[in-house]
Amino acid sequence: MKKEYQFKLVEGQFEPTEAGKVLFSLINSKINYHNLEQFSNEIRFDQDHLHSKRRKETLQEASDYIKELIKEADAKNMELCVNGVIQIEMQPRLKQEADV
Repeated sequence: MKKEYQFKLVEGQFEPTEAGKVLFSLINSKINYHNLEQFSNEIRFDQDHLHSKRRKETLQEASDYIKELIKEADAKNMELCVNGVIQIEMQPRLKQEADV
């Protein structure tokens, strides 16, 4: 039986600069996480962590796009409505190579 949970982390209408603070805080936190993962893998295993590299690129693209949205909203004297829901599911662990 699959269990699913949802948590609303962000909800509201914000001035563009305030929306930016909230969104960039989340994005920068994720980028920092992937920087640490990548560094850790390079030090411990002497290998790149391709997943972290790709995620950082995707997050940077999102950040750039959000900057443009904020500029546009500010120029048009608009606010931004931000809704952020996190979904969590419990699933069986994937078998590791050592388990096979």
